[in-house]
Amino acid sequence: MSDYGMSVTLSTDYADAVARTREALAEQGFGVLTEIDVAATMKTKLDVDLAPYVILGACNPPLAYRAITAEASIGLLLPCNVVVRSLDADTTLVEAMDPEIMVKVTDVAELRAVADEAKAKLAAALKTLA
Repeated sequence: MSDYGMSVTLSTDYADAVARTREALAEQGFGVLTEIDVAATMKTKLDVDLAPYVILGACNPPLAYRAITAEASIGLLLPCNVVVRSLDADTTLVEAMDPEIMVKVTDVAELRAVADEAKAKLAAALKTLA
């Protein structure tokens, strides 16, 4: 995994992984504000086939509020993206952005506690999937 995200590989199909990911995020206080079906978009716009791939824009409102009050422009880095993508019929990868990126990119110290809490919650969500 990259230095800007964390991941877990699941031995399950794509549809189950998406449903389980939504549930795990909800258990940690995240709602899904946006959903981008990347595979469908690429098929429509470019007529190319990709394995099932969705980007879920996850938001924990109390954490988002704290981040925005610490740095108003942080909305450029929100919500936390969570990717669910099929590797094959029985294997799915779930990846979540590392909220520490907010601190690295902005160098706003007040974001450290928010990023740490968001990272812990996203990591807990991924752990429940494993």
